[in-house]
Amino acid sequence: MSAPAALALPALVDGAELVGEFKNSGYREPPQLVRLPNRQLVRLPPLLFLVARALHEHRHLAGEGDVAASLATVADSVSREAGARLSAEQIVYLVDRKLAPLGVTTFSDGTAPQSVRSDPFLALKFKVAVFPESVTWFIGGLFAWLFRPWVMAPVLGAFMAGEVWVLTSHSIADALSMAILKPVSILLVIALGIASCAFHEIGHASACRYGGVRPGVMGCGIYLVWPAFYTDITESYRLGRGGRLRTDLAGVYFNGIFVIGLTLLYAQTGFAPLLVAIVYVNLEIVQQLLPTLRFDGYYIMSDLIGIPDLFRYIGPILRRTLLRRPADARLEDLKRWPQIFVTIWVLTVIPMLAFQIVLIITQVPGLVAQDWGMMRRLASAAADGADPLTLLTSGLQIVLLVLPLIGVAFILYSMARGVVRWAVRYVNAPVAEAASGT
Repeated sequence: MSAPAALALPALVDGAELVGEFKNSGYREPPQLVRLPNRQLVRLPPLLFLVARALHEHRHLAGEGDVAASLATVADSVSREAGARLSAEQIVYLVDRKLAPLGVTTFSDGTAPQSVRSDPFLALKFKVAVFPESVTWFIGGLFAWLFRPWVMAPVLGAFMAGEVWVLTSHSIADALSMAILKPVSILLVIALGIASCAFHEIGHASACRYGGVRPGVMGCGIYLVWPAFYTDITESYRLGRGGRLRTDLAGVYFNGIFVIGLTLLYAQTGFAPLLVAIVYVNLEIVQQLLPTLRFDGYYIMSDLIGIPDLFRYIGPILRRTLLRRPADARLEDLKRWPQIFVTIWVLTVIPMLAFQIVLIITQVPGLVAQDWGMMRRLASAAADGADPLTLLTSGLQIVLLVLPLIGVAFILYSMARGVVRWAVRYVNAPVAEAASGT
């Protein structure tokens, strides 16, 4: 083989790490994981992983002048491991067409790949890191002991006992009506809800450290239109199914610990807004366990069957189920029971999501009228010299009413854009096939 002048031995990009097999996956052929420098994980078929590993193991050949011989050495190494003969030309093809576009290796001409960043459907946007990995690691270490079995059992028991005591012996409606009348109480409940969300994320970080993997940064971003906290727990994919599920459930587990603290404080003080805060955090837990959007419940379903992104199977499953089209390659790659599970999830979640959207849309006129009335009262109160605390509370209530409207509009826009793209591909497909056949 004569090497072109521009040919260079490809190399694993700086900062990338060959993680290894994705444990307990739902794929027929378990994929291999590579962590990119930006902490994003890439799933590779075994053959591509062997190529990336062989290039990394033979990186010392990059300084030699005969690139063709170096590529032949890499090809021989891959061939021995794969049990099939590969040539140097095939190594170059796999690098330039598969690995480099994914950001795993450099191209065969020595150029670096572009930074790869996935954009999953309905994912968190505009993320800003607040705490670096070192701080997250430290915070996780402070609370990792809470996952020891001899600690979890009494904590869960205390949570259930507290829930029964609060719900059966106290009037939540009276506490709610009292809290609404006092702006300070509303602000306190909102502040406690935010603190519970932050403690939720500490739970994810602590579960990572307990499992022996390093959590990433902690920060905040925008989910649809709502501000949200997040913790980078990408490293949890190094764990088996049990470790990943523990990490997924850790957030609501820490919400439960937060509820225990509020319950004890309420038992000592009888302060009614604390009872409202307990209900508020319980609603947070229920929301997190919903599998319709990318909350904890979604990731629990995903890790339970070993399929990282369930949303990408909505189109293939609907085409196969509703349009009676043959299953495409993405579905054929899955094991039998994960296929069944994902199908049930899609056929359950899509109606649930549609029902939620329709339910909110039907409430839009009332929300708009309520928003408009509150804004008028706020303007009137401001003209009459209302105190700043009342104005702040009313303003927050208006924001909380407006956000669901914007969120519904964003979801409808995303779904409509997806439908239009699918329709364009569907219409253009016969044209493309006809053109390729001429």
